[in-house]
Amino acid sequence: MAGVLVLVEPLPAQESQSEKPKQFIYVLHLVPRLYAAASWTDEDRKVLQRHFVRFQEAIKAGKLILAGRTSESGDKTFGIAIFEAKDEAAARKFMEEDPAVAGGLMTAELHPFTVALEHKNP
Repeated sequence: MAGVLVLVEPLPAQESQSEKPKQFIYVLHLVPRLYAAASWTDEDRKVLQRHFVRFQEAIKAGKLILAGRTSESGDKTFGIAIFEAKDEAAARKFMEEDPAVAGGLMTAELHPFTVALEHKNP
């Protein structure tokens, strides 16, 4: 009786659609020319509006966890965006495509992040 040996290579682990996305934060800083309110042009305001609309869309899509800015002025002000992405490359793409970053209004710095505690509204 002859036997047949069949080697079956396991299939590579498929990326599960339900794989939990990773969290990231990017910190935004205005470029120095925009520290003074009088320096803002109409085009700057339009770019900022696109930035805000994009965040609204990301909230609705469940990608953006929160976004906001400090109430300080000048070089002390900064904003943050905490969001989810499948990996760092996708997170960096999301950050770099922010109209305020791409439009030169703000600089941005990306960091891996984990929300440890979160207030839930009733």
